[in-house]
Amino acid sequence: MSAPRVRVAVIGVGHLGKSHARLLAAIPGAELVGVVDVREDVAKAVAAQWGVASATDPSEIPEDWRLDAVSIVTPTASHFDLARTHMSRGLDVLIEKPMTREVSEARELCELAEREGRILQVGHVERFNPVIRAVREFEIEPRYIECDRLAPFSFRSTDIGVVLDLMIHDIDVIQSLVASPVVDVEAFGGAIFTPAEDLASARLRFENGCIARLSANRVALKQSRRMRMFSRESYVSLDFGKKYGLIIKKAPGWDLQQLDLASLDPENIQDLWKFVFEGLLEIRELSMDETNPLEDELEHFLCCVRTREQPEVDGRAGLLALETAHLVLDSIAGNEW
Repeated sequence: MSAPRVRVAVIGVGHLGKSHARLLAAIPGAELVGVVDVREDVAKAVAAQWGVASATDPSEIPEDWRLDAVSIVTPTASHFDLARTHMSRGLDVLIEKPMTREVSEARELCELAEREGRILQVGHVERFNPVIRAVREFEIEPRYIECDRLAPFSFRSTDIGVVLDLMIHDIDVIQSLVASPVVDVEAFGGAIFTPAEDLASARLRFENGCIARLSANRVALKQSRRMRMFSRESYVSLDFGKKYGLIIKKAPGWDLQQLDLASLDPENIQDLWKFVFEGLLEIRELSMDETNPLEDELEHFLCCVRTREQPEVDGRAGLLALETAHLVLDSIAGNEW
């Protein structure tokens, strides 16, 4: 006998919320009951598309919807109040990133979820990107990381700056891979089109010695989402957009002391590329399955609602990313350009 479907509603059906509704209407383990948006015409249009109910008050969802969970895809300023309201009423919550505006709000939501036994998942969708999952399988311990996340101006998420809008994706991924506390932050940034910062650059130093350099820009000419990692044994290049990864590792038996570099004459090596990349190094392209990270994220949330297991990106993970993002913002504020 199959488990009952999770009765869920989407709160906020703007650009991203429409995708949440579309996927939840199709996932076998979900029953999309309704959608909520303060714009009545938008709520009704999306509801009609999927044959579900609609409402316009995000805080007062009709009781006859008999929900198990909600997906909150509203502007960041409303995340805290909505998540607190619905968890207090016994619902499990998926909340889009950033979790909240303020660290104190995120901490309160974590404590509420833990006290009430609620599932609280934060929408850091890059954790479900196949390239990140593949890298984890190799158990690489990065020592230096570079991240570049660029996007053309979209006129969305203008209630927050680029650090909470884009950079926080990479902050979360990096902290999940490094698994060490941040001990130092230096960052710069500034506004171009909006009151908040539209571009930012940050350097993070971790307790274990790892260094990460992050760059985020939401007024770029074209989109790019790339990450490069260096460890003692390997180099990793990831392209999130293309779902492509490349790992270059030292070949078995590599020993620089046994390799007499002084005696090597590149002129006498017939195929220098083959000597290096087939003799000294191993190259592996990461074969990625064609998956939809957002769909995987939603399915993971639904599974946690059914099993009561903690999500991979739970409230504490969202809180940690937000704390680091605010360290970046504090540094930017002290380094006016």
